[in-house]
Amino acid sequence: MKITQLTKLVLMIFALGGLAACSSTSEDAAADSSQTETTNSSESGQSAAEAAAAAAEERARRSALATRIFYFDFDVSEFRGSDRDVLTYHARDLAANPSKRVRLEGHADERGTREYNLALGERRANGILNYLIVNGAARNQIEVVSYGEERPADRATGDAAYQRNRRVEVVDL
Repeated sequence: MKITQLTKLVLMIFALGGLAACSSTSEDAAADSSQTETTNSSESGQSAAEAAAAAAEERARRSALATRIFYFDFDVSEFRGSDRDVLTYHARDLAANPSKRVRLEGHADERGTREYNLALGERRANGILNYLIVNGAARNQIEVVSYGEERPADRATGDAAYQRNRRVEVVDL
């Protein structure tokens, strides 16, 4: 849709430029008009490009902030590299909204002892906590809790269910 609007704008600028060039009485006036149209055209193109970039950035921010669950590999407490951008948006959002508070809820699958899984869930949540703080969030905005294996997202057994249970959830307070 943005491309169609941009195309219409460019065609309108060319048409206006043609009219302005045909209606001038001297070569200097035509040259001045052409230079003004070129300047206006490039400014319009820049502002349209900037608006499109701003809209794309806003869509990316909303999409990232809608992501509230981060999954982990088996027996690993470090979040995935692919989650860095999304977590950066969360950190920026917390930094921009000092009154906002969140809870990071760490979870593990059922394999391992209860104590081990509680500790693993806490390490996972703390890993995300540290990343958020380093990227602008304040420590007093974030609460960490570990549920270990006590609150599974999927009660089935098997690799797919275990994968869904190894997570940290970001919950607004």
